[in-house]
Amino acid sequence: MENRKKSRELSEDLRTKIVEKYQQSQGYKSIFRDLHVPLSTVRNIIKKFTAHGTVANLPGRGWKRKINKRLQRRIVRMVDKQPQSSSKHIQAVLQTQGATASAQTICRHLNEMKCYGRRARRTPLLTQKHKKARLEFAKMYLKKPKSFCANILWTAETKVELFHKAHHLTVYRKRNEAYEEKNTIPTVKHGGGSKMFWGFFGVSGTGCLDYVIGIMKSEDYQKILGHNVGPSVRKLGLHQRSWVFQQDNDPKHTFKSTQKWLKTKRWRVLKWPAMSPDLNPIKHLWRDLTIAVGRRRPSHLRDLEQFAKEEWSEIPFERCNKLVDGYRKRLISVIFSKGRATKY
Repeated sequence: MENRKKSRELSEDLRTKIVEKYQQSQGYKSIFRDLHVPLSTVRNIIKKFTAHGTVANLPGRGWKRKINKRLQRRIVRMVDKQPQSSSKHIQAVLQTQGATASAQTICRHLNEMKCYGRRARRTPLLTQKHKKARLEFAKMYLKKPKSFCANILWTAETKVELFHKAHHLTVYRKRNEAYEEKNTIPTVKHGGGSKMFWGFFGVSGTGCLDYVIGIMKSEDYQKILGHNVGPSVRKLGLHQRSWVFQQDNDPKHTFKSTQKWLKTKRWRVLKWPAMSPDLNPIKHLWRDLTIAVGRRRPSHLRDLEQFAKEEWSEIPFERCNKLVDGYRKRLISVIFSKGRATKY
């Protein structure tokens, strides 16, 4: 037996016309012929108008909601206190309280309240001491003029793998051609080898990019700085007497030998809060570099080093300028979050 097709609901304007014709003393059959509406429908609309004085849809039609507004707010409070709660866990808690709802219904109601399931972001483990230092740093340098950040030489290190698992490439192919060699990305265990790079950049572009051999020690770090800081400062056009050197609190940067060596150079070193990678804009350039090198698909570590240096020099000046120019937003974000990790 075939299912009857559900008829389309009459518009409110058409229902109003039916009532108006009835009030003009037209009969049911006359209205049926004029408006081409089934006789039973005409009768029901007039009956409804006589009983309720309206042709609009009455409240309470359809299935009753299993979760009312009060229960919905309770669910939102649960996930607000414990964001990692699953819909099945919430379902079990509600059952102990005498309320029944499926996990799918709970998810739907959370979405209605603008709460969505998302992958948790990974952030450094910050203690109260770290948060306090970050907050003091942000408040101190927010008072500085915009020209201060424009005169900083930003530095950091990164690792670029030969076959990085995070290389997301889109290929256009036909069906059943997914595993043709041209449509695949080669992968090997442990990334197939990698290289560490130390980079420098400023408001006017990228500086030097140096390859780190083996595990870097404090002496190696000093050599890298000695070979690259001067050329980078000159290339970027930083003020010779007022430029500021930025580095994080890695142990090789804070060793007594490194601190003594930095004093001999008479560089102004930015006092950096620990556990604060989000305050260094160079991390965004590292992401750009990794993606750019991955697109060229190097097959050997020699290619990896060459491609990395070429792509680093090709990063647009506008990209660097925008990162430094918007640095105040990072500081404001740290203050707003009371020293906690930010989206940067």
